Amino acid sequence: MRNTYSTFTRRKSIQIAFLLWGGLMLFAPSSGEAAYEVSWYTIDGGGGTSSRGSYTIKGTIGQPDAGVMSGGDYELVGGFLPGGPVCIVDFYHFSLLAEHWLEEPCNAGNNWCGGADLDQLGDVDFNDVDLFVEEWLYYCPLDWPLK
Repeated sequence: MRNTYSTFTRRKSIQIAFLLWGGLMLFAPSSGEAAYEVSWYTIDGGGGTSSRGSYTIKGTIGQPDAGVMSGGDYELVGGFLPGGPVCIVDFYHFSLLAEHWLEEPCNAGNNWCGGADLDQLGDVDFNDVDLFVEEWLYYCPLDWPLK
């Protein structure tokens, strides 16, 4: 007979260790700052407020084009005022990763352990946590598997 209390306690200990480690990584110094440049832009639309009935829309001048734009290793999520259905890598995604902690084998058949095997090397381990931390509190990459 399996000792469920022991398994539960071990899982909780792993989850707490994950949270503490993740919290420490927030304050870890970065390896260097990259220089970014916007080489061109457009000014779209005009500012102001339009309303009719119970609907109101606010526009701003100089707002980036709506949608996701990408080139090389960079992505820009643009459009309208903030607050829409934008994906940010946060504790929700961390909980999805933690659900599959130390799970193996991960492969295409099980969707790389629910997307938690970020490096697709067959298991969910600290290499995947390192990849996760690189995206922490940024917009989800277009191909982000933990959705």
